[in-house]
Amino acid sequence: MNARMKNPALVLPDAMKGVQSLMSAIRQGDAPQQVLELVHLRTSQINGCSACVYGGIASAKKAGESDERLHHVAAWREAPFFSDAERAALALAEATARIADRSGKAVPDEIWDEAADHFDEKQLSAIILMVATTNFFNRINTTIEEPAGTTWG
Repeated sequence: MNARMKNPALVLPDAMKGVQSLMSAIRQGDAPQQVLELVHLRTSQINGCSACVYGGIASAKKAGESDERLHHVAAWREAPFFSDAERAALALAEATARIADRSGKAVPDEIWDEAADHFDEKQLSAIILMVATTNFFNRINTTIEEPAGTTWG
């Protein structure tokens, strides 16, 4: 499989600088790396981005995630492998990624309140930016049909 074109973030170098700056800012939020990895993976699963699912699993494993947990991210509600904080982050990621699926509030108060019980404003900022950035990656990769196993350079 080949992509339709070279990744736009590589074609337009200033775009890659922006992506790198955003990822640096996310790391400054002090959210646990494993939480950010789970959020990235779940968002990519929702959006059907095989390149980001593949990359997300590799990145999560580097951050210390187990195969057992990674195999269950798609079914996190029924799996016993996640902490309450991780569940709150995954619920927030799902609500944020699926804003068009809801009538009323995109992120219901109960989901927000649960996440806010586990994470401070700085950490929530990192989680929200991770979901938003993952959505950005997913939209680029699915549009250009970036195959799984490729990297952004």
